[in-house]
Amino acid sequence: MAFDYKKEYKEFYLPPKTPTIVDVPAMNYLAVTGKGNPNEEDGAYKKAVGLLYAIAYTLKMSYKGDHHIDGYFQYVVPPLEGFWWQEGIKGVDYTHKNDFQWISLIRLPDFITPADFDWAIGEATRKKKQDFSPVEFLSYHEGLCVQCMHIGAYDDEPKTVAKMTAFAEENGYTSDFTDTRYHHEIYLSDPRKGSIDKQRTVVRHPIKPL
Repeated sequence: MAFDYKKEYKEFYLPPKTPTIVDVPAMNYLAVTGKGNPNEEDGAYKKAVGLLYAIAYTLKMSYKGDHHIDGYFQYVVPPLEGFWWQEGIKGVDYTHKNDFQWISLIRLPDFITPADFDWAIGEATRKKKQDFSPVEFLSYHEGLCVQCMHIGAYDDEPKTVAKMTAFAEENGYTSDFTDTRYHHEIYLSDPRKGSIDKQRTVVRHPIKPL
């Protein structure tokens, strides 16, 4: 059975619907940085997501070709994630989506090296005749955070964020948004399928001791 990061690392991908504190270790990602409204048809965000999945599946299916990745094992491609911010705001303002800046992400297995990433970029470029230069290999250590499983529409996240902020303060922490620490979402549901009311999104915020 393929290794599933969501099931093997439930503390990061399947938190409860009540806030918890988590210390997130360093991980490697495929990443595309951009700005603008994520809901825009044929916009930068949707194009970024397409690029990420193309490289993610090139790496996942590499075992069927000539490229050998040391330590490779069968795995489920981890869920899409996103770091979000806006200039001059601690956190995000959902009423001004055109001002969003973002880094769209998919986690990489630890056995995938920068050299394997470079191979995948070249392989996808050759096969798909597309420009994959926006995709980067990103190593990121998120550190101490408060997180919660949000059920429902993205625009309703402020209610969940308010619970997270209150919980963090009750436990001796405060928000720690910086130029390198962001509002973080992990998408466990496809918004194109099923009811929005049942949509699951992990919401995570950086914190520090008071």
